[in-house]
Amino acid sequence: MNTHSPRTTLVGGHQSTGARPRHVAPHHPVNTRLNAERAADFQLRLADRITAFAGSMPFVYVHVAAFALWMLVFEKSPWPTLTLAVSLEAIFLSTFVLIGQNRQAAFQQAKADHEFAEEEQELKLNTQLTREIHELTLQVHEHVVGAAGDVRAKESPMG
Repeated sequence: MNTHSPRTTLVGGHQSTGARPRHVAPHHPVNTRLNAERAADFQLRLADRITAFAGSMPFVYVHVAAFALWMLVFEKSPWPTLTLAVSLEAIFLSTFVLIGQNRQAAFQQAKADHEFAEEEQELKLNTQLTREIHELTLQVHEHVVGAAGDVRAKESPMG
């Protein structure tokens, strides 16, 4: 007897409200390792959070409001001070962008190194399997041809 409401079902042992369950794909081993390293370092976590916020629309809205407020309320001559503040902010934000690019480059290099090692291991395994198949093929050939040769020798009038 189903004790759940008609819209609620059990999916994979978990209660679902009709929406498709979210399937989380497994992460690449390099991604998992680098994320763990970043999670362990406070400075990298802080840089990630700042970069995430700086690349969002709330960041744009906060700046539009702050600049409008600055120009209309706080400054008699807003341009020199505002220009200085925006320039300093741009310097720091570009640094965070570079940190993000370095992170991405490190991830791509680590992933490429991992995949190269995996491909080398697979190549060695394929080579070994090919040699084993070749050896088995020779053994089967020797067994079949050897048995056929014995039969022909018995049927031959000369043998």
